[in-house]
Amino acid sequence: MAQLVYRRYGGSLQVDIPDFNTLTEAVRIPATQWMALACPLEGIACDPRFLTLMDSDGNQRIRVEELRAAVDWTAARLTDRKGADAGSDVLELAALSDTANNLRGAAELVLRTLQAPDTTRLSLEQLRTSDKALRDAGTNGDGIIAPTSLPERLRPLAQAIITAFPAVTNRAGLAGVDVALVKRFREERAALLAHLAGRDAVFTWGAASLEQAKRVHDVAPLLDGYFAQCRLVAAQPEAAASMRLRAERVEGALGDPGAMGKAAGELPIAPPDASGVLVWARLFRGAGYERLESFHQEVATPLLGDGVKLTDTAWKDLSAKAEAILAWQATRDGHALHAVVDTLGAVSDEELDALESASREDLSLKGTLDVIAELERLVLYQRWLLVFANNFISMPSLYLPKRRALMERGTLILAGRKYTLSVLVKDRAGHSALTGQGTTCILYVKVLPKDGAEGYEVAVPVTAGRSTELVVGKRGVFYDVDGVESDAIVTQVVRQPVSLWESMTMPFMRIGAFISGKVEALAASGEKDFDSTLERGYTQTVTAPPVGAAKAGPPAAAPAAAPAGGGLAGMLAAGGIAFAALGSSLAFILTQVKSLTLVDVITAATILAIVVMAPAGLLGWLKLRRRNLALLLEGSGWALNDRLMLTRGVATLITRRPKLPKNARVDHADLVRGALRHTQDDDESDGMSAGARIGLTLLVLFILLWQVRVPITEWLCTHQWLSGDSCRVFLPQLVPSELPGAPAPAAPAPAPAK
Repeated sequence: MAQLVYRRYGGSLQVDIPDFNTLTEAVRIPATQWMALACPLEGIACDPRFLTLMDSDGNQRIRVEELRAAVDWTAARLTDRKGADAGSDVLELAALSDTANNLRGAAELVLRTLQAPDTTRLSLEQLRTSDKALRDAGTNGDGIIAPTSLPERLRPLAQAIITAFPAVTNRAGLAGVDVALVKRFREERAALLAHLAGRDAVFTWGAASLEQAKRVHDVAPLLDGYFAQCRLVAAQPEAAASMRLRAERVEGALGDPGAMGKAAGELPIAPPDASGVLVWARLFRGAGYERLESFHQEVATPLLGDGVKLTDTAWKDLSAKAEAILAWQATRDGHALHAVVDTLGAVSDEELDALESASREDLSLKGTLDVIAELERLVLYQRWLLVFANNFISMPSLYLPKRRALMERGTLILAGRKYTLSVLVKDRAGHSALTGQGTTCILYVKVLPKDGAEGYEVAVPVTAGRSTELVVGKRGVFYDVDGVESDAIVTQVVRQPVSLWESMTMPFMRIGAFISGKVEALAASGEKDFDSTLERGYTQTVTAPPVGAAKAGPPAAAPAAAPAGGGLAGMLAAGGIAFAALGSSLAFILTQVKSLTLVDVITAATILAIVVMAPAGLLGWLKLRRRNLALLLEGSGWALNDRLMLTRGVATLITRRPKLPKNARVDHADLVRGALRHTQDDDESDGMSAGARIGLTLLVLFILLWQVRVPITEWLCTHQWLSGDSCRVFLPQLVPSELPGAPAPAAPAPAPAK
């Protein structure tokens, strides 16, 4: 029994599984000590067939018991497990146990079929090549034979059977025939041939029976209605009068051809006769007159031999024969083999027996081919089981920079950094809702392959740098695990602090964003108000009456008082007030600042920074300590037992900024400056001249020095940089004793003695 060793990876305790023998013991530890309990098939970077074989219940997820069953099945069939330790897709036949004797026989059959020079080992490539060759040759073991795999003489019959019945496909995906389909063809053929044999008994009118039956069926509603009216008149003679149109109905239809035609269609085709006889000469020229007359001449007279009248009894016999003919034809046309009805007589039982024999021969290979499928399972389990277990029971590959975890999709290059961890996302809304509960900054990136294949979305954790540089719409490049390059675009950002410095400075960034947003809003509002004020002033100017007209007209009522602040004068007044308020505020600020020393300013700024940054830094530090990669995987469908804590060391592995090459040299010269000088020599300058720039600079310096002229002059006078006369001129408010070189004030005279 192998001794299990637990190691720490990024703060989590995980069992070490270096070889397959250790794996057989590791699957026995309680499921509570596994890193994962279940995972989806999508997003796992390994052979899809391996994942399908692992998913024994077909629910598109792999669970604990399925992994245990796979390990036990493989361990029972391998005595030498070096191939499983190495993750090899080449199976040594000597490594098979006695339990796998059937697999050894299947492997030898495959090697003989391929005429391989080495018959002691079988690779996955050889196995799949032989399987494809067998399937392409029509040997599938499922008893379904495609027409292309049959002799030439049987192919038309097989194709006819496939066309007649719902298709069945073999393991190669080709439609074919099997024993059940041939048996059904025999039964349906016998039934259709028996039906065809009764044709002469039904088609009593000769070759034109079908056409005549259709003509009878066409006029059946008219004649059935007429003979029903005859029976009504026989039972109640006065009913004949009720079958005529009322006078007001006729008058209302006059002048309207459509209405008249509709009214005529409601009349009997002829006067109802109580004896049940239709005299063809008495037909009304109604809507069905032409059809009935044609039926009389071309159908009734030739079939009945009476061109004068049609009795109720004769009509019933005629109608019954026509319906029998049509029913026989409908049965023939609705039969599954109606398309090949003309060739059914030519199909021999020997041909059908040959099809059944080919199907049974293919079916006899089912056991061998099923064993070959189990052989593929064993080779895939040898190749992938240990790797999969190290991404399910344990997950060391997530923490080791030179190894790829199976759930990783590739590497993202974006904004000058390399993001080495990414997982597949099928539902971004659900995934972001879960990762939003954590403290890790997550990028959702749409990967767009260059070959035009369907794109997919990945989630990428950001663990270093600055998240403020990452915005929706930013583009980069994505390299999948196979090294294939694709375009990438950021679709969503779950923003969280990435570093301690970013968390400390984030309040200032939010304050700046808030202030800039408010300033922009105020500017937009001011522009809108300014435009509306100009519009009102222009409207008032244009619509004002001329001065001459105002004098000539009668005295008008006093105009309404203009709205406060309206017109250009109001705008200027408001602007002046605002400018004055702004100037007063600036003057107050400058006055307060002048009263402070430089040390006071630096101290106040430091205290303010500490008050703001300390709580933010503490909160950011707590968030950074609680970063958990488990939410990233759980959002993609993984069920995890333990947290995957994101330590500082792991963070530097996931998000990296590679250094320059070792032999590289940095040239600090800015080549743009030289290009600008050449451009400025050739182009006409649109900026200020050198004299204007110097004058503007001197003006700004004068304004700044004027604001601090008093403390500067006091300092110069105190240190005797200026003469006493100059100090009295510049600082007349100072007392003489405060000036440099002034005599000391005389002592006060003693008080007189009392």
